[in-house]
Amino acid sequence: MAMFHVRMDVSIPLDLDPAVRVDTLAREKAYSQDLQRQGKWVHIWRVVGKYSNISIFDVESPDELHEILWNLPLFAYMTVEVTPLTTHPSAIPS
Repeated sequence: MAMFHVRMDVSIPLDLDPAVRVDTLAREKAYSQDLQRQGKWVHIWRVVGKYSNISIFDVESPDELHEILWNLPLFAYMTVEVTPLTTHPSAIPS
């Protein structure tokens, strides 16, 4: 398994059709919650004061993370920053 820190900054166009916006947000929520239930989207935190989140993914490979991110319904409206993670030598085993 490979762990990744992912920051997602969302910028939905103000002129996006309201029905499309509602549908896209509902699909995004369902997709992300399904990934959380699968244990792939391990943590998600909101960045205070921004339409952004910091998330931790635990996936098989960078390719799997790429597919997950590209399939996010909001992906077209995101700026995404991915940082691969590895165990720190001073970490206490869990």
